[in-house]
Amino acid sequence: MEQLGKILIVDDNKDVLFALNLLLEPYAEKIKVAVTPERIEHFMHTFQPDLVLLDMNFSRDVVSGQEGFDSLEQILRIDPQAVVVFMTAYSDTDKAVRAIKAGATDFISKPWEQEKLLATLSAGIRLRRSQREVDRLKEQVQALSDGTEEVVIGESSGMKRIFETVQKLRDADANILILGENGTGKDVIARLLYRNSPRYGKPFVTIDLGSIPETLFESELFGYEKGAFTDARKPKAGRMETATGGTLFLDEIGNLSLPMQAKLLTTIEKRYITRLGSTRHIPINVRMICATNTDIHRLVDESAFRQDLLYRINTIELHIPPLRERGNDIILLAEYFLQRYARKYHKPTNGLSHEAKTQLLQYAWPGNVRELQHSMERAVILGDGSLLRPEHFALQTAADRSPAKKSGTLNLEELERQAIDKAMRLCKGNMTQAAEMLGITRFALYRKLGRQ
Repeated sequence: MEQLGKILIVDDNKDVLFALNLLLEPYAEKIKVAVTPERIEHFMHTFQPDLVLLDMNFSRDVVSGQEGFDSLEQILRIDPQAVVVFMTAYSDTDKAVRAIKAGATDFISKPWEQEKLLATLSAGIRLRRSQREVDRLKEQVQALSDGTEEVVIGESSGMKRIFETVQKLRDADANILILGENGTGKDVIARLLYRNSPRYGKPFVTIDLGSIPETLFESELFGYEKGAFTDARKPKAGRMETATGGTLFLDEIGNLSLPMQAKLLTTIEKRYITRLGSTRHIPINVRMICATNTDIHRLVDESAFRQDLLYRINTIELHIPPLRERGNDIILLAEYFLQRYARKYHKPTNGLSHEAKTQLLQYAWPGNVRELQHSMERAVILGDGSLLRPEHFALQTAADRSPAKKSGTLNLEELERQAIDKAMRLCKGNMTQAAEMLGITRFALYRKLGRQ
């Protein structure tokens, strides 16, 4: 017989409790008992049973069953999907119908037939598992509906190597680590890998480790049960559970602290997760694609990143070249974004002038493809429908931004731009390090680059 999970028995008769314990112990994962209805709320929060076996009549009223119905209402208020099986020594059809209408799953009479009792509880546990599976599938459907299919554009030698590797991995299920500067499109390459994998059509779930506080990492990745912490008003599946059968994309994994690295490594090795506030192990089966803009091998040398975790996530490494090294890909991408935003804003355009193309090719693009995308959107908005010219982009070199070119005046905006350029050069395009050097957050740096 299949395991019955965690069962809470609520009955004021100690002989009944002893008999049920003896009968169910070989089949149940755990059993807790309550001799009064007053203990139900405590066990619903702390034990979180898969099934409640609830006596209908207690000391206050041994005939009507009203105490049982009150307890049922209390249980369903705590957990609307709770599986509750009523039991009473005064079985009759009216009570059975009323119990089902009130939200009970089933109804058994005392004294019980052993086989019928086990069959009833087994059906209740299967219902509970089906509810959890439906919840998980809903999460996965949401993950699939959130997916976007970005076009990957490039003819440079570096991008051709990326495309060749993606094709070689088409039938593989290996974990992949994507390395590259901020804005190079690591997330776009991750989705390309997903679309060209055996797991395509299954969930593709992302989590940006650079945008969530460390205190929320566990609840985001592993999920939680109701009552696990103050704001946990209902259970929630974590990203890893939602991704089961599909792909989990961990962006900016270099930001993960050592304690969180240890938890992730344990999960990868054991292939199961445990939600916060629960002791139940949930098996997981995910392909992991990770990305970072940091020098992760240097972090390993500095003992800031676990080498054993790196071995687990970088079966294959992909290096995305920065935009400044991709030559004519800059023009291909610019023209693609130009057409996209011309359609979005209903603004006709005749393309890029020769001077504009020259300027785009000569610019260093510290923000990479993301910066180019924002620049093209701004140019389309500011354009007048004719050829886009250099003045529509307002791209300036570090020399152009120097205060010396402002006739000796000090301009705070220009000084800020100069400082950002210098930080980006010193940090070789690493946005996190540049933000730290400038004393601002990474998101503030994104905004400032977007305004340039």
